[in-house]
Amino acid sequence: MSRQQVYPYMPNSAPANRQQMMDVLNVSEIKELYQDIIPEDLQLHEQLHLPKPIQDEYTLSKHIEKLLGQNVSCERNISFLGAGCYRHLVPAVCDEIAGRAEFLTAYCGDTYSDHGKMQAIFEYQSMMGELLNLDVVSYTTYDAGQAVCSALRMALRLGAEQGRTELLLPSTMNPEILSQAREYCKCSGTIRLVGHEPETGRLNQQELKAMLSEKTAAVFIENPSYLGFFEEEAEKIGELAHASGAIFIVCPEVASLGILKSPADYGADIVCGDIQPLGIGMHYGGGCAGFIAVRDKPEYIRAIPTYLYGIAKTEHENEFGWGRALNERCSHGSRERANEYFGTESGLWAIVAGVYLGLMGPKGMEELGEQIMRKTDYAIRILSQIPGLRVNPLGGHPFQEFIVNYDFAGKTVKEMNDFLLEYGIFGGKDLSSDFPWLGQSALFCISELTSMEEIQYLYELLKKASGEGAR
Repeated sequence: MSRQQVYPYMPNSAPANRQQMMDVLNVSEIKELYQDIIPEDLQLHEQLHLPKPIQDEYTLSKHIEKLLGQNVSCERNISFLGAGCYRHLVPAVCDEIAGRAEFLTAYCGDTYSDHGKMQAIFEYQSMMGELLNLDVVSYTTYDAGQAVCSALRMALRLGAEQGRTELLLPSTMNPEILSQAREYCKCSGTIRLVGHEPETGRLNQQELKAMLSEKTAAVFIENPSYLGFFEEEAEKIGELAHASGAIFIVCPEVASLGILKSPADYGADIVCGDIQPLGIGMHYGGGCAGFIAVRDKPEYIRAIPTYLYGIAKTEHENEFGWGRALNERCSHGSRERANEYFGTESGLWAIVAGVYLGLMGPKGMEELGEQIMRKTDYAIRILSQIPGLRVNPLGGHPFQEFIVNYDFAGKTVKEMNDFLLEYGIFGGKDLSSDFPWLGQSALFCISELTSMEEIQYLYELLKKASGEGAR
């Protein structure tokens, strides 16, 4: 950066201000601030080839609009992509509340001494507790991946005295979350993958029985799974885990809980997942936030690494206050002595999810789940009529995602997705790399926003594309 250049969007970039700060620090050049911290071989001793700065707001705005115009969004295209981030209806009031200054502008959406925000997050936790049929719900984590990882670490801490260091995870789970878990848990535990039944994808219970031991800290499942199917014997899996002394952890799809049992009702000790379907739009690199929920058991509550918000009576009758509960558990309260570091989080999304849940109510969540189930079933039935395609090869009645296999049509997922994109459709997530046993398969997603006309359009295009290569 030129010492004479003033950047309107960078505070204190005026030469006089910079010089004043350097004088206070007793340095003559900016590089003196980092030359003892960054090794010499990592320092770049030349100017970066950056474009010239845009000084005025109007030109900058037009430049950004041009860049954004290169994106192809779900507003322009029909999307059948899911795989962890979903296109659901975002009621206008959710964005309105998210944009209010009292919620939006505070650093990272955090609360500090903001009692209004604390109450909003407490209300979110209360409604999530009702949806999950559990007593205690955590403050939000970054996403489902961190929620799962923290839940696994909780199990390792709870089982540490008994020498329980193994985590049993399904081989069909979300590969991105599995990758996170391997890194997150490698210093304190060992991850072992349990095989699946090839016909259904469901957890192989015989293999699970053989792998369970006194070293097992937790058994984890997704329900519905990443591949769309339900673990129909989830309760039996939980019983096997408990019989060996292990903790049972379940990651559900929150949009399904208006019509399906909460994992707590079939034995889960810890429930975790993502709240992105609850009134939060899809954002590149954002819009996701995780949750962890447990029963009212002190040992589990103290193992939760994130904030918890509680309600308390005040000295005035019928007046209440809100605040962080058991703050010493988390890294904000005890820093290096904390269970784990959880960062600055995503509290704004907790407030938005609370608005969504309050708006929908139990009946609205029920209708949401029913719509998704009906439309998913319709898509499977109509696409199954296309020669050369194997639709929903794992069987059952998936909630919102199902597999389409192109092997018998002689097509790759890339070929089919490229074809669909020409007609304004985002095709299914390519599974061929992460799950080679499924062949050339894609994971298609249906939401309440997917219309019957869009499914019919997909049918016509897949029929046309697969017919060209069907054997």
